[in-house]
Amino acid sequence: MSKNGMDRDHPAIEAHGLVKLYGKNRALDGIDLTVRRGQVLGFLGPNGAGKTTMIRILATLTRPDGGTARVLGHDVMSEADAIRARMAVTGQVASLDEDLTGHENLTILGRLHGLSRAGSRQRADALLAAFDLTGSAGRPVGGYSGGMRRRLDIGASLIVTPDLLFLDEPTTGLDPRSRGHVWELVRQIAAAGTTVLLTTQYLEEADQLAEQIAVIDHGRIVAEGTSAQLKAQVGSGALHVRLLDGEQRTQAQQVLAGALEGTVHLAADPLALSMLLATPAGATDVGRLVGHAMTRLAEARVGVAEFTLGQPSLDEAFLALTGHAAGPATTDQEDVNA
Repeated sequence: MSKNGMDRDHPAIEAHGLVKLYGKNRALDGIDLTVRRGQVLGFLGPNGAGKTTMIRILATLTRPDGGTARVLGHDVMSEADAIRARMAVTGQVASLDEDLTGHENLTILGRLHGLSRAGSRQRADALLAAFDLTGSAGRPVGGYSGGMRRRLDIGASLIVTPDLLFLDEPTTGLDPRSRGHVWELVRQIAAAGTTVLLTTQYLEEADQLAEQIAVIDHGRIVAEGTSAQLKAQVGSGALHVRLLDGEQRTQAQQVLAGALEGTVHLAADPLALSMLLATPAGATDVGRLVGHAMTRLAEARVGVAEFTLGQPSLDEAFLALTGHAAGPATTDQEDVNA
């Protein structure tokens, strides 16, 4: 039984046919979603896909226009207070008072959550230590780096340990070191038993943290599964080719597309190309197909520096599932409407 007497086998989140309209835009278009208790679920999609809208509905901040959802056993429409008492949300923008110190921010939040003055100070001390912020505890938050603010914002969500934590793109705009630090915090939170729903545009983030991934695009979930399952859905392998001369990339793209009968993707690196390989009926040796493609490149006098054959990356799986790459974070209509 959970601390509120509920069966631990009951899903943390159950959503069926969720719809949200903003004018003529269907931000959510019939979403079904189940999240087990104690699970980290990655909600992966590009800007405008519906990720933030979904978070806001499940966190009882926005009412759906259709469908149903239960969070921690409670209906989002009629039992919002019961849900809010047991969950926490960390949005894309830190909700901190920049004129107060880190310690003061956490202490005040502790008092608002009903902790005693001494209890609030002790909880603030513990969170600052856990998130490696003790040395900056006495400084105004306005002087914190982006990574420090994000860690403090997540700490603020944990003043009272929630059963469910919504993390809406928690590492957007952070440098790789700060992102890695936040990843470790998420792992610690999940290990302590809190269910985490993590929205992200970063494919590596979902790969690193999520036990299950739901890919959302244009308001619909287009695929679900583990990272390995999503990669397996889109092909039996991935061919990566690096050229000697970037001037030949267009020619190489045409040769590979003809030889392997598929779409060749151009990487940011002007010398690199990649292609997902789906084994055709009757073919049992993907290596033989790649050998054929390399022969065709040689016949066309395209210089190849190296090529590798391996499992598709989550990046390639996402591209195949949605038809486009996950883009950089920007302010979009979903964020404005939400």
